[in-house]
Amino acid sequence: MTIIAARRYVPDPTGRSAARIPGPLALDDRFSAVPDGAFDWIGLCEPSLEEMTQVASHYGLHPLAVEDALNPQQMPKLDQYQKHLFVVARTATLEPGETLAYGQTAFFLGADFIISVRFGSSRAHLGLRDKLEADPERLAEGADYVLHAVLDFIVDGYLPIMERLEAVAHAMEESAIDVFPEQQTIRRIFRLRRQLRRFERIIGPMEEVCQRLAESHVALIDPTARIWFRDVLDHVRRAMARLRGLKETLAAIVETASLLEQHRQGEMTRQLAAWAGLLAVPTAVAGIYGMNFEYIPELKWHYGYFFVWGVILTICGGLYWRFRRIGWL
Repeated sequence: MTIIAARRYVPDPTGRSAARIPGPLALDDRFSAVPDGAFDWIGLCEPSLEEMTQVASHYGLHPLAVEDALNPQQMPKLDQYQKHLFVVARTATLEPGETLAYGQTAFFLGADFIISVRFGSSRAHLGLRDKLEADPERLAEGADYVLHAVLDFIVDGYLPIMERLEAVAHAMEESAIDVFPEQQTIRRIFRLRRQLRRFERIIGPMEEVCQRLAESHVALIDPTARIWFRDVLDHVRRAMARLRGLKETLAAIVETASLLEQHRQGEMTRQLAAWAGLLAVPTAVAGIYGMNFEYIPELKWHYGYFFVWGVILTICGGLYWRFRRIGWL
């Protein structure tokens, strides 16, 4: 069976902490009756239908929830059944090439058990389990506290992704100020925007799930535990705010680079127009005196050549001063 870990946590006589049964539970122990005040925490990784059916038959899991747990393409959601809650969360990792890969973790939360079914995520919960077992007083609060801890673990995985993508976006933003982005960079920007749009569609419903857990009356969630889910909700909202800000940054990169390029092209156009105006003066004068007519004014004047050059230089000097004054040169 693809059970990563299976533990039973029983309260101590004082009721202030929870102690786990030493070592992994054997199959017969794991499916024995749960004592009062205790709960089982079972972690499954990509189980088969037969394995999932065996667990479901013992804990009384609803067939529709089992079917959804085995489908790794579910959106985040929270469903209430008669004997348990069913929660779906989506995990995300940033792979090489700035590609986001998604996984799914489904939870069955009952009065005396919590079962996690993980698909596609490389972040196992073993380290989190050890951390919780090191704080038995918190663990004694029950299976709903474990649900909060795992959801918080999943949501915290979004923040490093945002940080890495923000670093990429800021680097592209700085380079776009100096030169217009190359075609390869523009493709990269649009790939990132497409990835973020999908990220928002997939992770966005997590905010609704956490809000229901934090603010609504949900069976099997102790009212005193809502404050923990409010913390998860706050983390989800931070991640979503950073995601939307990153989308705006990527859109602004293209827009800003386009405006800067238009400005640079406008400067070049003005400079070319100014030099064309300066060259037009001698061209026009030379064109007039290059006509093959015998009776052109001052054609046989001894100082006509120097006079024409003086006129050309005076006009060109005035135009140059004027263009410099208005910033065209």
